[in-house]
Amino acid sequence: MTKTVEFFFDFVSPTAYFAWHALPKICAKAGAELKYRPMFLGGVMNATGNTPPALVAAKGAWMSGDLVHWARKWGVEMNPNPHFPVNSLYIMRGACALEGEDIFLPYCDAMFSAVWREAKNMGEAAEIAGVVSTLGLNAEDFAATIQKPEIKQALKATTDEAVERGVFGAPSVFVEDELFFGQDRLFLVAEALGIHIRDVYPDY
Repeated sequence: MTKTVEFFFDFVSPTAYFAWHALPKICAKAGAELKYRPMFLGGVMNATGNTPPALVAAKGAWMSGDLVHWARKWGVEMNPNPHFPVNSLYIMRGACALEGEDIFLPYCDAMFSAVWREAKNMGEAAEIAGVVSTLGLNAEDFAATIQKPEIKQALKATTDEAVERGVFGAPSVFVEDELFFGQDRLFLVAEALGIHIRDVYPDY
């Protein structure tokens, strides 16, 4: 029986950036179905009383080095973003607006790359317009779409669902009904899917 994996994410999370790259490979190896669930991490944090690691000075300093190690482990490029924490509300609305369309995955990839490879301030309208234009989308139409009440509600609904199901941060991954939090728990996701992480990442 094919298992379902749900990936709750926000582009602002550097560890969700790692999971974005790793999860498709893990699911493909395990023959699992991967569902992408864009949520607003700021709303999750507010609802659960969670605090971003970067706001704790010592933890933030440690995390900068830790991310370098994990980027090497997952084999992805990551650059510090001087605008962190980026206001991701508008680009997360964009993800909700594009769900179910062919452009959804390229859009998400472009947004993760803009934040964590190109170190852009994706809370700025001009930066958003620039990235969506490279995808062949009309920037003005996009800006209007993410202000529609139904798009705002779609993002809120997914965020509320995430909180109701026990999510308190990103990345959060459900294998069926079991929650795994953090990119450093993806080896447990692999095991829940019946494979070993080294089946996908031999040097893990």
